[in-house]
Amino acid sequence: MSTLAITKAYRRYAGVYDRLFGTVFAQGRRMAVQLSTPTAGRKVLEVGVGTGLSLPAYAPETEVWGIDLSEHMLERARARVARDNLTHVKDLQVMDAEATEFADGTFDTVVAMYVVSVVANPAKMFREISRICRPGGDIIVVNHFASTHWLLQAMERSLAPLSSVIGFHPHYSMSNMLDDSRLQLQAVHDVNWFGYWKLAHFHNTPVHSAAAALEPAYASQFDVDAKRA
Repeated sequence: MSTLAITKAYRRYAGVYDRLFGTVFAQGRRMAVQLSTPTAGRKVLEVGVGTGLSLPAYAPETEVWGIDLSEHMLERARARVARDNLTHVKDLQVMDAEATEFADGTFDTVVAMYVVSVVANPAKMFREISRICRPGGDIIVVNHFASTHWLLQAMERSLAPLSSVIGFHPHYSMSNMLDDSRLQLQAVHDVNWFGYWKLAHFHNTPVHSAAAALEPAYASQFDVDAKRA
């Protein structure tokens, strides 16, 4: 998807996003926020912060930044910050997740919720968020991944030509994410309705290959989760 297609799609979504996706994606947001702040005083970047639905959930002692390609979505996030007096939110900026303006190692945690299958080049985005996350920091990804069930696969393939309209790639796989990220995978969890979405927790420790990223303790869990998808 091009940047123009993404911004057009989320201009359409901006006014109704909270009603359409607030409840559906709530569990994934809650779990991502909990994992992103295991200790107080962390600096967190939320990539694809959108309308800021997750921002009230961060602990007050956390420092949170947010970026998004859509100014229309960010307008609503800024209104939420002002309305709810979210003083832990330090800044919300229009910025491309594939090429941010932050220095190396700026953040303790980078959270990317429902954005990996939206960006034009996921591998480039992972390289960038690894760069701006401190070595050994946490990267939390929540996303829908292509199903292995034949019926759902057929449905996702049928939606693929409409990616620029619906605003995401419906057939991006978890295997692709592991290949793109090249990070040390800690755990994978089912989230949201029917476990159709996954939360992947990485440590920002680059590894040689995606296969190496699957630590033995979680390899079997990944296999089970992939089969359920």
